[in-house]
Amino acid sequence: MAKLEMKVPSPGESISEVEIAAWLVADGDYVVKDQAIAEVDSDKATLELPAEESGTITLMAAEGDVVKVGQVVCLIDTSAAKPAGITTPEKEIESPKSAANVVPQPSPNPDPIIKADTYAAGAASPAASKIMAENKVLPSQVVASGKDGRITKQDVNNAIAKGFDNASISVWGGSREIRREKMSMLRRKIAERLVMVKNETAMLTTFNEVDMKPIMDLRAKYKDAFAKKHEVNLGFMSFFTKAVTEALNIYPAVNGQIQNGEIIYHQYADIGVAVSSPKGLMVPILRNAEQMSLAEIEREIKRLAIKARDGKITPDEMTGGTFTITNGGVFGSMLSTPIINPPQAAILGMHNIVDRPVAINGKVEIRPIMYVALSYDHRIIDGKESVGFLVKVKEMLENPERILFGAKDVHQVLLDL
Repeated sequence: MAKLEMKVPSPGESISEVEIAAWLVADGDYVVKDQAIAEVDSDKATLELPAEESGTITLMAAEGDVVKVGQVVCLIDTSAAKPAGITTPEKEIESPKSAANVVPQPSPNPDPIIKADTYAAGAASPAASKIMAENKVLPSQVVASGKDGRITKQDVNNAIAKGFDNASISVWGGSREIRREKMSMLRRKIAERLVMVKNETAMLTTFNEVDMKPIMDLRAKYKDAFAKKHEVNLGFMSFFTKAVTEALNIYPAVNGQIQNGEIIYHQYADIGVAVSSPKGLMVPILRNAEQMSLAEIEREIKRLAIKARDGKITPDEMTGGTFTITNGGVFGSMLSTPIINPPQAAILGMHNIVDRPVAINGKVEIRPIMYVALSYDHRIIDGKESVGFLVKVKEMLENPERILFGAKDVHQVLLDL
């Protein structure tokens, strides 16, 4: 009998331990090489653990256990015969055209658990069950695509991404029961960082409003041609990212951070974009966003958001940002005071767009207005810089053709780059 010891690999620099978030297989299952057998949480991301060889698996740790990097978490009996009916799952292949901007559709049998004819229609895999419990999703709200009508992890993620009809949401049951659930390592780390920011920074927030009509008009004019040319939609986030990078160049302290009694001024803009995932809020990074075109920004945001939603984003893709943008408007937020993402010194909060009466050239007009908020560390950013930064962002967004693109032809910038 040949047994392979599977050890926890290092998810990234400075990470010494992880938590077993979910086993995707049961003790005694036959697994095939490269099959995802577990999800592990670090303090930065959730990663899948693939089987190193094919064979029968013996679990050495339970869900919720915190294990050290390099610790043995399961054994694989590589001498075990493969049961009849089990085939090696095909790896999902993404075409160059669709990978960056199209949400992957479920394959005929995307579930990583390979076990023949043991689950009833409507049953959920362990990973799917965990996500459903965390997000209060009912089986009736999920379209199953797994074998024999089984609900897979991807099915639940797809359902969450699409949203739910209010009519299908369950009502209160009237009981007095409570439910306790251990905080994940990722959630605990987020909590620690948020408290640390409140306690260790001199955080202040300044506000402004942006007339979104110029950008909305520009998008309406070019969105179809832009999508046809670049195979990605033209969204608001790319405009905000470009406006932010230009403003950071003018106000470098907003792009800085404190380290060992010194202020570090970055000569580049690595912009974190906060995205919602089944595991909570994650902030993947757009590297050198100041060098990106609108199309490149949209592609990268889409790619990272899909990876975050599917639990496949890596710690390296979420570390090292110099400034963060968060958009509470997608959830209906009118105004908020976002919390700085340490060790960064500032964060920009976007909100929903609402038609409001405003004065235009001495007359009252109805315009689509967004309130924006800049939370900043007053230890290194003065009020003049913070207000000036936000005003510059406002000016750029309200004059996208003249300011965002300078003297270049807008049509060329949007379509020919």
